[in-house]
Amino acid sequence: MESLGEKLKSARNEKGLSFDQISRETNISIRYLEALETENFSVFPGEPYVIGFLKNYGEYLDLDVQKVISLYRALRIQEQPVPVEQLLKNPIRIPRFLIPLSVILLILCAGSWGIYQLIINSQSGSSQSARVTRSAAEYLMESNFFERRLYRNDSILISLDSETYKLELSGLGETVSIRTPGGLRNLDLGQDITIDLNNDGIPDLRVTVVDFAKNDADMGALLHFILIDSDVYTGANIEQNVNITTPTTANPASIVTVIPGTVSAYPFTLQVVFQGYCMFRWEILNERDRRGTNQRYFQRAEQLDIQAQNGIRIWASNAQAARFQVIGGGRTYPVEIGAAGEVIVTELRWVRDDENRYRLILIRLEN
Repeated sequence: MESLGEKLKSARNEKGLSFDQISRETNISIRYLEALETENFSVFPGEPYVIGFLKNYGEYLDLDVQKVISLYRALRIQEQPVPVEQLLKNPIRIPRFLIPLSVILLILCAGSWGIYQLIINSQSGSSQSARVTRSAAEYLMESNFFERRLYRNDSILISLDSETYKLELSGLGETVSIRTPGGLRNLDLGQDITIDLNNDGIPDLRVTVVDFAKNDADMGALLHFILIDSDVYTGANIEQNVNITTPTTANPASIVTVIPGTVSAYPFTLQVVFQGYCMFRWEILNERDRRGTNQRYFQRAEQLDIQAQNGIRIWASNAQAARFQVIGGGRTYPVEIGAAGEVIVTELRWVRDDENRYRLILIRLEN
């Protein structure tokens, strides 16, 4: 029967994936990935970490997560010591002259069991102590896009207009609690919020909860942060008939017109055909019945169709791994997103110009 480590390694090799690539796309360190494949669980600070990383790694490799967890539990059971009752099975068959020897053996086993329990309890206590005394980490958001798994009391520093603002992960329970300059905000899995950092009435930052297990603080929360260009992103909503203008000071390379001026903003479809392996995430903008972020690891030859009325925000781990085109108004428009190997964050959305005509534009949110 294939072991847990062999199963993970075989699945990774079949997909032709390296630890470096997996670590970047799952946010699991290479040290832990190697430990899972070698079944070296002693490097983890506690069993919740093992279970959590196995779930994430198994899903990433398209494995049956429940079978992966079952293999791990079976492995842990096999590591338990043999019960004393099994050692003393059928004591009647033991010759009388061996009774003293059996007693000595029983004492040795009991002593060994006691020492084993002492070591296990000591390791458990050390692990719990390590989790309790873990120092809070502080990170600096150095670009328009930042994604990291944060734990309770971890914080992120964001520079905006020569000022630095601090967000802190203050709680992990039924929801993720984030302390912002404007107060405490609570988010659920897949939910996002916009934050006005400098209190000028315009949202500056969007925060999304990508991965989070309720009431399991040891797993932390994978959070996605993106700075919003105040000149481009004005909170406009086509359905609410809000006027949107394209900024004249914007970098021409960051804003591309996909569908030229029309008298109305109509529903459109973004069609994505994957030509290689790619972690792809998308979000429908300004549609309450379809809020939330979707994410999948796509393989060669797979296709995805995304329908939207107002706009779509997309993330891709490799821009050239997919071919994009927009279908709308009975026509098809090819779209170039980025270069080979480039991680892209972009929005495809309707805007209304000074002539009261609508254009579907592509906005690069990260260079």
